[in-house]
Amino acid sequence: MRHIFKTSYTQDLTIWRHHGDLFWYGLLLLVLLLLPMLLGTFYIGELGAVFIFAIGGVGLMLLTGYTGLVNLGHAAFLGIGAYTNAILLTAGWPYVVTLPAAGLLAAIAGVAIGIPTLRMSGLYLAIATLAFGQIVATVLEKWDAVTHGFDGLAVPTPSILGVEIEGATGVYYAALAVLVFALWISANILRTPLGRAMVAIRDSEISAQSMGVNLKLYKTIAFAISAGITGLAGGLFAQYVNFLAPDSFDILLSVQFLTIVFVGGVGSLQGAILGAVFVRLLPQAIALVRDDLPGNIGHLPGLEPSLFGLILVLCILFEPGGIYGRWIKTKLWFQTAPLRRRAAFRRQKSYARSERVG
Repeated sequence: MRHIFKTSYTQDLTIWRHHGDLFWYGLLLLVLLLLPMLLGTFYIGELGAVFIFAIGGVGLMLLTGYTGLVNLGHAAFLGIGAYTNAILLTAGWPYVVTLPAAGLLAAIAGVAIGIPTLRMSGLYLAIATLAFGQIVATVLEKWDAVTHGFDGLAVPTPSILGVEIEGATGVYYAALAVLVFALWISANILRTPLGRAMVAIRDSEISAQSMGVNLKLYKTIAFAISAGITGLAGGLFAQYVNFLAPDSFDILLSVQFLTIVFVGGVGSLQGAILGAVFVRLLPQAIALVRDDLPGNIGHLPGLEPSLFGLILVLCILFEPGGIYGRWIKTKLWFQTAPLRRRAAFRRQKSYARSERVG
């Protein structure tokens, strides 16, 4: 079992806990860079989709997992980023401008929803964000002059320095680059006073406010950062599907993002990655076993959303730490052998936010 002996305050400011983290994450990145040479187009395309969902999951993790603000309209920011990127590409703008612009416009929309909902929390905030998602979906449907409504909007193939980013491999590498950037910027934000203020708001708004944390300011910033990162994912999503329709950004997609956060592990960037892998690959697993399920269960309508809801409820009830939390417990279980104690792995009592006033 590794014990970290800290000798200076600067060790708390580094992203890597020790050189072992740097080695293993570097090795993982190297493997991901080489995968397109080893796997077929279908698998590379699915991994690219996983990266895109992971970017959106990181954005929602900063808002829900680290700030404690529930967002049921997260798919709206993905849609804003997707349409912004597609429209600007159609107008002839370069890709190095359209993708950041997608994130910037989504961040502005995050501020627009963040400011009116500053006094809300819990269920009321969830309803307000759900309404915002429906408003954005309606705008995408009715603004025919810009979005083409239900006729759909074709997404042009972007290029950087004359190199076209097309096909599964192009989207894979673009999504991987943006995911690394999103993780890097998020990890750095969480080590700053801004990140600590966000966590303080999540744990107890009353305590955070008594310590001088400006709730309005930091909640608005959290909404903006979350929406901006998701807008980048939206720009990549437009490339992935190559054709945009407003019904792609519905409430089910927002629920999938919430599932990424809770199933992956609330309050961990690694959980956003693991949750995206689970959520994106679950439909593929269902498709593989659909014909083998007894009693014609596999062909029942609504099977996929029902499974998402069931898994989300079971995870909240029996494994609130998510996949990443279970991984940490499993790793600790092996590291403490043979001196482990059973009491160390019991679930601790959790309290509702209203009970954690102090």
